[in-house]
Amino acid sequence: MTKAINRDLMLRRDSSLRSVFLLLAVGLALTGCMTVGPDYQPVELAAPEAWHSELQGGLTKGPSNPETLAHWWKVLQDPQLSNLEERAIKGNLGLKDARARISEARAMRGISHAGFFPTLDAIAVVSRSGSGETGGTGDETDRYAAGFDAAWEVDIFGGVRRSVEAAEANLEATQENLHGVLVSLLAEVALNYVEVRTYQARLEAAEANIDTLQETYEINFSRYNAGLVSELSAQESLRLLETARSRVPSLETGLEAAKNRLAVLLGEFPGSLHEELAESAQIPGLPAAVMVGIPAETLRHRPDVRYAERNLAAQTARIGMATADLYPRFHLFGTLGLESISAGELFQSSSRIWGFGPSAQWRVFDGGAIRENIQVQNARQEQALIHYESTLLRAQEEVENALVAYAKEQLRRESVARASIAAERAELLANDQYQAGLVNFNNVLDAQRALLLLRDDLAQSNGAMTANLIRLYKAFGGGWEPAQVKSN
Repeated sequence: MTKAINRDLMLRRDSSLRSVFLLLAVGLALTGCMTVGPDYQPVELAAPEAWHSELQGGLTKGPSNPETLAHWWKVLQDPQLSNLEERAIKGNLGLKDARARISEARAMRGISHAGFFPTLDAIAVVSRSGSGETGGTGDETDRYAAGFDAAWEVDIFGGVRRSVEAAEANLEATQENLHGVLVSLLAEVALNYVEVRTYQARLEAAEANIDTLQETYEINFSRYNAGLVSELSAQESLRLLETARSRVPSLETGLEAAKNRLAVLLGEFPGSLHEELAESAQIPGLPAAVMVGIPAETLRHRPDVRYAERNLAAQTARIGMATADLYPRFHLFGTLGLESISAGELFQSSSRIWGFGPSAQWRVFDGGAIRENIQVQNARQEQALIHYESTLLRAQEEVENALVAYAKEQLRRESVARASIAAERAELLANDQYQAGLVNFNNVLDAQRALLLLRDDLAQSNGAMTANLIRLYKAFGGGWEPAQVKSN
C-alpha cells in the first residue's frame, strides 16, 4: 500500500514537471516573436540641402573636420583659453551633475534588464502561536522554517523587453544631454573669457580717452585763467572729461562679473581667477576660414537633436510596455526548504518541504484603465515627435542666425575701424585749428566725443566678432566628442 502511494506521488510530480517544462518551452518559443506594441522606426531627418544664409566673411562650404569641431577653441590660438576649457571639463558642477544622471540612467537600465531573470528569496522563520482554551486546545506551538522561494515571469508578450528598450533609449538620451551640457559649457567659458578681454580693451580705450581729455582740459583751463578763452570752453572740456571717467566704474563692474562668472563655470570660487586674468591681453582673433558643413550633417551632430530623437525612441517603447498589460502574465514558481515544530528536527530529511508549478494572472476588468494608459503613451509619443521636429527647426534657426551674425559683424567692424581712424584724424585737425584760432571749441568737443564712442565701439566689435565665432561653433554642436566625454 505504501509503495503504491509513493509511486502515485512520483507520477504526479513527474506530470507537474512536464507541465512546467512544457510551459517554459512554449514561453521561450514565443518570447522571440510576440513583442506587442510598435517597433521604433528612426524618423527621417528633414533638412534643406544647403543653408539659406550667404557664406561670406571666411565661411567656406565643405565638410567639417571632426577634430577641429571637437576642439574648436584651439582655432582661436589662445593658450590661456585652452587651459580654462580643460579645467572647466574637469571641474564644472553642471557637468558633474550630468554625469551623475548618466549613472542613474545606467542603473535604471540594469533594473529593467533584471526582469529577464528569476528572483530567489531566502526565508527563515521562528514563531510561536497559541490558542485560548475556549476556542481551542490552549496549547502553544513553536514553528521553525528555512528555505528558498523562486519566481520567474516568462516574458511572452514582450513587456520586459519593451521596458529594457525604453531604459536603453533613456540612457542614450541622458548621454546626449551630457553632450549638450558640454557644448554649452565650452561655449560659455569661451564667451566669458572673450568678455573679460573685451572689457579690458574697452577700459584701455577709456583710459586713453581720459588721458587725451585731461590734457585738453588742462590746456583750456590754463587758457581760461589767462583770459584767452571763455569759461564755457573750460567747463565743456571738464564735462567731457568727467563723462569719460563715469564710464570706467561700469566697465570695471562688468569686468569683475565676467571674471567671477568664469570662475564659477570652472567650479571654482568667485575671485579665484582675478590674479590669473589681471594683465590685459588681446581679444582672440578669427581664423582665415571656417568650414560649414551641409545642414543634415550639422543637425545629426547636435546633441539636442540626438537627445530629442532618443526620447522619441524611449516613448515608443513605453507604448509596448503599456500594451503588454492587456495580456496575461505567466510565472514559474518554486519553493524548497525545511519546516518543523522542533528546532532539533529542522534539519532532518522528514522536515523537507517543496513545491513548484506554473501560474497565470490576467486582469479581466479594470474599468478601461489599461487602454487609457495606452492612449496616454500614444499621446506622449506624439508629443515627443513634435518636440523632435521643433528641435530641428530651432537648431536650423540657430545655425542660420549664427552664420549671418558672424559674417555681418566683420563688415560692421571694418566700417567702425575706418570711422575710428577718421575720428582720430578729425580730432587732431580740430585741435590744431582750435589752437590756431580758426575754429571754436565746439569742433574739438564734437571730434573728441565721436572718438571716445568709436574707440569703445571698436573694442566691442572686436569682441563681438570672436563671440559670434564661438556661437557659430556652438550652433554646429562642437566640443562633445568622446575624447572630451568619459561617460561610459
